[in-house]
Amino acid sequence: MSEFADAKTVEKVVPQTSAVKSFLSGGFGGIASVLVGHPFDLAKVRIQTSPTGTYKGTFDVFAKSLKADGIRGLYRGMSTPLVGVTPIFAVSFWAYDLGKKIVHAIPGREPRDLNLAEFAFAGFFSAVPTTLLMSPTERIKVILQTQGSGANKLYNGPVDVARALYKEGGMASIFRGTGATLLRDGPGSAAYFVAYEVIKRSLIPAGGTAADLNPLSVLFAGGMAGVAMWTIAIPPDVLKSRLQSAPAGTYKGVADVLRVLLKNEGPQALFKGLGPAMLRAFPANAACFLGVEYSLRAMNLVF
Repeated sequence: MSEFADAKTVEKVVPQTSAVKSFLSGGFGGIASVLVGHPFDLAKVRIQTSPTGTYKGTFDVFAKSLKADGIRGLYRGMSTPLVGVTPIFAVSFWAYDLGKKIVHAIPGREPRDLNLAEFAFAGFFSAVPTTLLMSPTERIKVILQTQGSGANKLYNGPVDVARALYKEGGMASIFRGTGATLLRDGPGSAAYFVAYEVIKRSLIPAGGTAADLNPLSVLFAGGMAGVAMWTIAIPPDVLKSRLQSAPAGTYKGVADVLRVLLKNEGPQALFKGLGPAMLRAFPANAACFLGVEYSLRAMNLVF
């Protein structure tokens, strides 16, 4: 990884992608990610928000969901992220590209590619605008994923949830957990994009470019990026899920969630859902980056 070792090393600068292409390719990647990873996300949220002992693990969630609702039960709550995923991931990759351009535009900076710290900045920066879309989407998704089945079902879909939340507390209720979402996605996105860039570059053939990577290399780099993100994102994700799924007035904020969780369940509870998150991380993010890279290549051929 010598190209990242010395920030003063001058090297060939990777051509910058247009904002439109970054936006559209991110949307394609996001759709691929949700289709592959949603059942694992459902398992993660169920384990994080249910009383200890409710589920034995990821596959116990799958078994109980299949028994209660059939195959559709594994995709409960997917309509919200699937509808919202195009703008969310599109904004994420657009903002990541913008973050890299901000670094390149720093006065007096040498014309070289980004180093690790600069990639981390661009990754963290990408989470800031993305959070404004991610937080309400995740709030609705979590509620749909954790509601009961049959006679215990409270909501008919995302619009029904949004209407109820607005009636309960206005836009503040819909956006509950925004701070917790940024707490998760800021550092998580930094790790995500740094891991992808480092692994991708290590797999480029000698004398080649990123365009020479084969699909398996892209899948591996994308999958490992997801693993890197969720390695550090699970504790704030647990806090976010608890805060977003709890009835109004249960917690004063994310710090209060942390206090109650540590008091009642101990620090190990901060890692609830780690299993399904890791099971989901590799295939979902491998699919995401494959969608991003190959939709971008297709657009580059067309315009």
